[in-house]
Amino acid sequence: MSTEPEALLRLIRHGQEQPCRPHPRHLLDRSQWAALVEALAASPEVALLGLWAEPAMVHAALVIGTEIRLVSCAAPEGRYQGLSPVRPAAAWFERMIRDLWGLVAEDGIDQRPWLDHGRWPATGPLALRPGPAPLSVPQPVFLPVEGEGVHQIPVGPVHAGVIEPGHFRFHVQGETVVRLEVRLGYVHKGQIGLMLGRPPRAAARFAARLSGDSTVAHSWAFAQAVEAATGAEVPPRALALRALMAELERLHNHLNDWGFACNDAAFAWPHARAGALREALLRAAAAAFGHRLMMDRVVPGGVTDDLRPGGAAAIEAALEAVAAELPRLASVYEGHASLADRVVGTGTVAPALAARFAAGGVVGRASGRDFDARRWPGYAPYGALTVPVLAEGDVDARLRLRLAEIGESIRLARGFLEGLPEGPLAAPLPQRGGEGLGLVEGFRGECLHWVALDDGGLLRAAFPRDPSWLHWPLLEAAIEGNIVADFPLINKSINGSYSGVDL
Repeated sequence: MSTEPEALLRLIRHGQEQPCRPHPRHLLDRSQWAALVEALAASPEVALLGLWAEPAMVHAALVIGTEIRLVSCAAPEGRYQGLSPVRPAAAWFERMIRDLWGLVAEDGIDQRPWLDHGRWPATGPLALRPGPAPLSVPQPVFLPVEGEGVHQIPVGPVHAGVIEPGHFRFHVQGETVVRLEVRLGYVHKGQIGLMLGRPPRAAARFAARLSGDSTVAHSWAFAQAVEAATGAEVPPRALALRALMAELERLHNHLNDWGFACNDAAFAWPHARAGALREALLRAAAAAFGHRLMMDRVVPGGVTDDLRPGGAAAIEAALEAVAAELPRLASVYEGHASLADRVVGTGTVAPALAARFAAGGVVGRASGRDFDARRWPGYAPYGALTVPVLAEGDVDARLRLRLAEIGESIRLARGFLEGLPEGPLAAPLPQRGGEGLGLVEGFRGECLHWVALDDGGLLRAAFPRDPSWLHWPLLEAAIEGNIVADFPLINKSINGSYSGVDL
């Protein structure tokens, strides 16, 4: 029996309200946190957006009905009640919290290390008192082999291509995958530690590099969080330029993913055409903003650069090229039975599982989860937009949605370009303390950033959350029952970021 959202909200409001904007945060004691966990078990519709920590404190972000709420619980003895028994998506977060802050999730379903591979100079580096490094490097522990005739295929972390490192442990019976276990953390870069103690505009450079293919979305989400914390008002022209860059980023990534997925199904022509169109978009972005990926252009308070001379014309020409070829790409995709044979029914993520993991972006919307941060909770300058949703949950659905979203992003980008308001590019940031949350729809899904500033306006605490945290576990589920040869295709159709979760 579900707990009504209002009852859950009343439970949360009993905690001490903390000054977080634009979504309130409530500090719960251990008994209140335990009651929250129990209520979540009875409220499957409540989505967990993220779980993180700071020294001796854990935080969670939840979607409850039509509200986003943050909840916290002190962990002075280094322990807190885990959420993973009632929200499986919390398991990876709990492992990360233990590695970085040394806080242990009681009753957590998986206590193995995640980011810490035993090679750091200290354990719990973000804790109040980090521990000593291990005397020897521990071997990674994987789930045991189970079942008659089942064998393992280890792949990675070094791959035969220019991609990020990740280890995939397949349990296979014949050619059928019965279990996949993903092991990441190989590109851990001390992201949060590098951001702490810095002024927001200096820390923004690290947010922009969490996952380079989503640099605009992460920069914007971080800027949103800082602006909410400080009360800064962003000029309308800066907001429109941010949105233009975000849609260009969505476009070139969707083209890239769609083309590569077709290539992994042994259909090279769409890959070549999508690659050429993507290159034209990247060159237009460089002409307009001085950087192919538009990195470091979005900063707290606004943007650094205006459109350069000829930039608008370059963007419009690239958009026109994509729009002109989009019907042909869709027709070719629809017209080849050999391609349909590879993608239809392959790598299915059931709608119930996508909802349980609060999957965002194309992965969630291809499995029936109707969530897009541009529409809800929404943020300027976005208004009405068309966000298609499918229920099949397979590779085909994810590829179809990318094509549909390419068309919508072209429409949005043209609108932002044509209606670009006049005015300043940035507003000054008040040098003050505060706490804020930012949520921006990237091409993978919503990018979430939380920041806390001290009285001098420096970052006291921060957490950047890529949507891939909620997608990688779904890849493990999507491959089950499929053949090993379909893994590259399924993996690319989901396209989790390695760097985005390695922090």
